[in-house]
Amino acid sequence: MELLGDPLRLAMAFRTEYRVIEIGSIRVHACVPDHINDRHAASIPCGCSSLLGPGPALGPGPALGSGPGAGPGPVSLGDGKALSCLSRPEFSQGPDVQDDSSSLIPMRPANSPNAFDLRRVGSHPDYWYALAWSDELRPGKTLARRFAGEPIVLYRGKGGRVFALEDRCAHRQVPLHLGVVCDDQIKCHYHGWLYDGSGKCVEIPYLGKERLPNGVRAYPACEVDGLIFVFPGDVALAEARKPKSLGLSQRKDYKTRRLNREVACHYTFMHENLFDMNHQFMHRKQMGSIKARCIGRKHGDDWAQVEYTFSRTEGKPSMGEQVIVDLVRKRGEAGKKDFSDHMRIRTDYPTQNLRVWVGRDIQETQDPVLDVWLNYTPLDAEQRTNRTYGYLSVKKPPIPGLIHVVWPFVTWFTERIFAEDKEIVEFEQAAYDAQGSDWNNEVFPAIRDLRAVLARCGKPITP
Repeated sequence: MELLGDPLRLAMAFRTEYRVIEIGSIRVHACVPDHINDRHAASIPCGCSSLLGPGPALGPGPALGSGPGAGPGPVSLGDGKALSCLSRPEFSQGPDVQDDSSSLIPMRPANSPNAFDLRRVGSHPDYWYALAWSDELRPGKTLARRFAGEPIVLYRGKGGRVFALEDRCAHRQVPLHLGVVCDDQIKCHYHGWLYDGSGKCVEIPYLGKERLPNGVRAYPACEVDGLIFVFPGDVALAEARKPKSLGLSQRKDYKTRRLNREVACHYTFMHENLFDMNHQFMHRKQMGSIKARCIGRKHGDDWAQVEYTFSRTEGKPSMGEQVIVDLVRKRGEAGKKDFSDHMRIRTDYPTQNLRVWVGRDIQETQDPVLDVWLNYTPLDAEQRTNRTYGYLSVKKPPIPGLIHVVWPFVTWFTERIFAEDKEIVEFEQAAYDAQGSDWNNEVFPAIRDLRAVLARCGKPITP
């Protein structure tokens, strides 16, 4: 006797585990949710072949960096008997992944005892983070900003230098960004307490300069390629980790646009979204049907890199996409079949970079067609919201002025792609908030590499 309803397909679709259970002459094809492990199996009715939909997680998400686990063992009936179970199907290496170590990892139970919740790892403060565009802060003015819940005031002194202080007066705790900039100092709006760029209180108008109280915290600040950065962590590390340049944004042979948006998700969702090009199906309305093929991956202590090539399976490229990829090709080459493309995405903690090359016999020393540099600055203490600062740079075609004519199409195309990405990562954050932990079963090796880097380099979020 068999109870069967295409359970393997259902198991794959609903993040469940496919088991064949034998009780005498009865064979039961059961779909057991990943969040139920052996010690909870006694709660599953014996002989039941129903599909158990996903329920609340009994623990945090799958283990980070863990290898393939053994198949499930016997399921206890709670009466001393055991059912023999076949292990779930393995995810085997597909033709699109070239290296031997790229086999997809079997999905693990969501309540693994070795679980690790990446969404509870914050951006490490011992790095530089963008807080504003340089042209947002005029001489003698202030800006209120945040890093992971810490209020920070930026102000530009008389000589043009940018300073960053804790955004509170040591007196009555009111925000300093309400105050007045005096040369390279800032005066509190309330009682006029004066602070210098190091955060020291240097004057109280009604008490003079004697017996001055402690001041407020100061942060190292710098400007690089049109962005203002602050270093929230150990000051001793700031100089060595100062960014030198931001992608190709300052090169004259590229046309560049700014990327600037607030996104309601943990910064790790942003890293994963860009790194994993297997989500091109989501962009089908903008790009048609595109198939990504992973052609390599590498990683180190604080970096991870993945490379792709693409093929179009259906539909036509939009005008914006065609501008980015096709206009830099030499005349007469655009329609030749041996033309190829190559995309490289790299996380150098805590920033990301994407580059695309097109042509024949592509060399790494060649200028890319497209360069994207991104920085994710956490805003709230729980780091459920970030502000993404970035630059998107497109190589100018040989025809003078043509890039300016077609630039509106580039902007239109990229805005729609970014809008779709923003929407989906915010859905991911909403799912995480509702479930209370990371239920994701990540099987793509490149993303597992990336998650290991983010976990290693980040800092646990403390309540």
